[in-house]
Amino acid sequence: MYSSEPENVDSVVSAIQQEPALMLYFYNDHCAPCISLRPKVMELIRNEFPKVSLYFINSEKHPEIAAAYNSFSNPTLILFFDGKEFRRMSKYISIPQLAGEIARPYAMMFEEIGS
Repeated sequence: MYSSEPENVDSVVSAIQQEPALMLYFYNDHCAPCISLRPKVMELIRNEFPKVSLYFINSEKHPEIAAAYNSFSNPTLILFFDGKEFRRMSKYISIPQLAGEIARPYAMMFEEIGS
C-alpha cells in the first residue's frame, strides 16, 4: 500500500500504530539518490512485501516530521513492525540488502505456518 504524503507528525504516529508493517521513506526533490531509489523501493515492496505500507515524506516540506524521526539525511528509510522501529537505513541503500532486512520479520509476521 502506498500512501499520500502524511500531513503532520500525528498522522505518521497514527499510521505506525495502526499498520502491522510500515516503511517511512524520507526524501527531497533535490536528492538524486532519492529520485533513483524511489521506484526501486516501490517495486520491491509491491512485488515481494505487499503487506508493508509505504509512506513517502518530503523532508523539505515537512521538516517537523523528519526531525521527529531523527531523519537528517536523505534518503532515509525507517522500517516498523508492530509499531516498533526495526531498521533504519540512510544514504547509500542496497535493494538486495533492504530485501534481506525485511524478509525474515515479514515472513514471521505474515506467512502462514505450514504453508
